[in-house]
Amino acid sequence: MKNSNNPVYKIVFVLIAILFVQSCSDKFEDREGQLNADDLDYTATEDMVQALIGSYYVIATRGWEEPLLLSVRGDDVNAGGLGDQQPFADTDNFVYDQGYWMYNSLWNVHYGDIVELNTQIALIENFKDFADESEKATADQYIAEIKVMRAWLHFNLARVWSDVFIIESTQPDAEIANGPATKQEMMQYISDQMEEAIPVLPNLRPNERTDIPGGVTRYTAYALKAMAHMEMEDYQGMADACAAIINSNKFSLYPDFYSLFKKPGELSDESLFELQFSDYGSSTSDEFYHLYAPFGPQGWTPARENASDGWGFYEPSMKFIKFMLDRDEAVRLETSVLWTDRGIAELQTDPNYATLPSFVNNTTRDGDVINDYARALFASGKHYLPSVQLTNQRNNYGGGKNMIVMRYAEILLMYAEALTRGASGSGMTADQAVNLVRNRAGMPSLSGVSSSDVMDEKFAELGMEWGIRYYDMIRLDNYSELSYDGRTFTANKELLPYPQAQLDALPTLGGGSSDD
Repeated sequence: MKNSNNPVYKIVFVLIAILFVQSCSDKFEDREGQLNADDLDYTATEDMVQALIGSYYVIATRGWEEPLLLSVRGDDVNAGGLGDQQPFADTDNFVYDQGYWMYNSLWNVHYGDIVELNTQIALIENFKDFADESEKATADQYIAEIKVMRAWLHFNLARVWSDVFIIESTQPDAEIANGPATKQEMMQYISDQMEEAIPVLPNLRPNERTDIPGGVTRYTAYALKAMAHMEMEDYQGMADACAAIINSNKFSLYPDFYSLFKKPGELSDESLFELQFSDYGSSTSDEFYHLYAPFGPQGWTPARENASDGWGFYEPSMKFIKFMLDRDEAVRLETSVLWTDRGIAELQTDPNYATLPSFVNNTTRDGDVINDYARALFASGKHYLPSVQLTNQRNNYGGGKNMIVMRYAEILLMYAEALTRGASGSGMTADQAVNLVRNRAGMPSLSGVSSSDVMDEKFAELGMEWGIRYYDMIRLDNYSELSYDGRTFTANKELLPYPQAQLDALPTLGGGSSDD
């Protein structure tokens, strides 16, 4: 299968045409037009919001391969896709091909979007020159929102490749010539950027914003700051940033874990950052969708006739499933895994799993039947939208489903981890934070939680989400967890190699960052 979302990107960064959108709505889907910056009237300062909306369009238009590649090396996820995209399956087994198109695409799309976000910042700065004091404050907020989006892209790049470029301009030749920043420098840069952004961002939950519901707020920035400090293993900084979110008393866990990842859970009080997609609830209007098909089963009998199936490229691992069964997990396991009869039979070849809970069957609670298919034994339930929740006459797999990027449960568990690693906290204990997450899932409370307990809880709660499990394991040098089902993980496999095309084009990038 070829990359079905495969525009041509230039190797060296270029100035990207400015997105100019016509309206601000509660979704980020209607932003197709482009207008040259020279054509804009910067004295019409009311139009600068269009650059912000354009930035939300940029951040939401992720290629289908990006979340897959960011996640696939964890012990919670297998590549699936048997018979297609062999280098993707090889990546899951820690065998890396510098020439593989997915590696280059992740690099190009992320950096292309960073440059485009920089263009939107420059556009707002031009409007700001003609703004009154109130409008200047609004401009500063918009720029801060975009900086959070830009920092998240930099964060992903540093996790995958470690030493990467910090790009803050629209023509980054000088930044490239200066060479890449180390991962530590990048994470400190992200923390500093968030520290600058936090005071000028709205003191709201994302879903409390009325101008752009679901937009970035200061708590999105705190979350990213906490993640940067986690990567630096600065657990006090991590605890402090998480505590700012917890002590705001603005966030709570959505009560229904199963529905959190479906239409009812969109923009809940748990959400800190969410990529938004929609078809306006209409069968005929334009739609703005993420391509969820790679996550889905290649064969199903949908409860709602004519709903399309997926590609079978993202499979919950047998290790994850057994881990969850051993813990007597119910709602989180049911939510995370779509079962096939073939997968269930394979699971039951292990005598320890001969008898399974009733929810382990190939029919979801919403009536979709997951048929056997060759590419995988299971599919991701967190990326599944029940066919009955599709808009009438819309058939795309997962069509219109949002994608959660950061949520309060992760903050609670990061806070708990920081405390178990020696940080001091405020307002809540590690036990309390972990038990909020466990109790939502119907699990009994724990006392005296250890770092190991917290990491197990993160595995159960956050499996299959943005590679969180993989990056936790390499941060902790816990290579034994990643050596599973015949895989052998070693330290030189932590990072993907730089794409060969980038090494050829960018001399300051230096040699590859890991063995092939």
